[in-house]
Amino acid sequence: MNMETQEIQVPGQKAWTLFQLENDQGMSVHFLNFGGIITNISVPDQNGNSKNVVLTYEDFGDYIENPGFLGALIGRVAGRIKNASFQIEGREYVVEANEGEHHLHGGERGFHQCLWKASPFEGDREIGVKLSHKSLEGEGGYPGTIHVEVTYTLTNDNQLIIDYFAETDRKTVLTMTNHSYFNLSGKADHTVHHHSLLLNSSRFAELDNQLIPTGKWIDVTDTPFDFRQNRKLGSSFSNETAQQRAANGGIDHFFLLDGERKPAIRLEDAESGRTLEVETDQPGIVIYTSNNLPEGKILSEGKTMTHSGICIETQSSPASLHETGFPDIFLTPDRPYHRRTSFKFGTGVSE
Repeated sequence: MNMETQEIQVPGQKAWTLFQLENDQGMSVHFLNFGGIITNISVPDQNGNSKNVVLTYEDFGDYIENPGFLGALIGRVAGRIKNASFQIEGREYVVEANEGEHHLHGGERGFHQCLWKASPFEGDREIGVKLSHKSLEGEGGYPGTIHVEVTYTLTNDNQLIIDYFAETDRKTVLTMTNHSYFNLSGKADHTVHHHSLLLNSSRFAELDNQLIPTGKWIDVTDTPFDFRQNRKLGSSFSNETAQQRAANGGIDHFFLLDGERKPAIRLEDAESGRTLEVETDQPGIVIYTSNNLPEGKILSEGKTMTHSGICIETQSSPASLHETGFPDIFLTPDRPYHRRTSFKFGTGVSE
């Protein structure tokens, strides 16, 4: 196991630190203390050749605006808050409307824009960094001062574990996630059409044409969103149905996990042989197939384009602030937030 650090100087910014973790199996994970942004996950293919399997900007300066939230930690609230407002115990709170009338991914100054404090650690079979941040009462319009910790741990069995912890001094809202775009081919100039997905979910949240959940759940049976059996992602990339059209020709939906089968998700790329298994204690996952990813940004290999990656955003649902029947996102002083998601990489695709 090995850890190295590199100072990154971007004009107009305080110096960032790039953490570079490597295990004994040839897997490495790089991330910044700025925004907790994962900039590289390199894993071997079926022939032992390691390539980066997340979309990465060539120029670190592009992470300042980062319109697609590449690799970033998302908070306080991942996803969209309808009309950029919500109520807690009868009091209305107004947050930034940074996507039309709605609030997206914590706003323009969300966790993806914070310079996190970093505490590295190392064990016999794991290595990692604990990131911490204090978000003050009223920041972004949110109530409560919260202390947040996010820990990235790389294990010797090619597993990246992300632990999220938060506590507050008053009732507030919180659900965090990571916004990495996975492309297991290791070729950012290729789309993920031919990736196969297995997703343990039998229903997803219906969206309106502004990507806001309507409050209705849709059974995946006989829809392009049924991945309970392994199938190609590209089979859902069209405007055939109203829900595909709402997401601009792909997937951008919250799936409620059924829970009885592990892993929650398995992603495969037949050409490279790489696989990714995701397990989480979150109630659901937003699958986003980069349908609206701003095109033409220079990546370490290729340019950003539609369907160039898949985001696996494990989280609860901000739709619960306006609709019933969704897993809630309330955080209270007597109930700290602690969630874990693991990403385990391997080889050996299904027949």
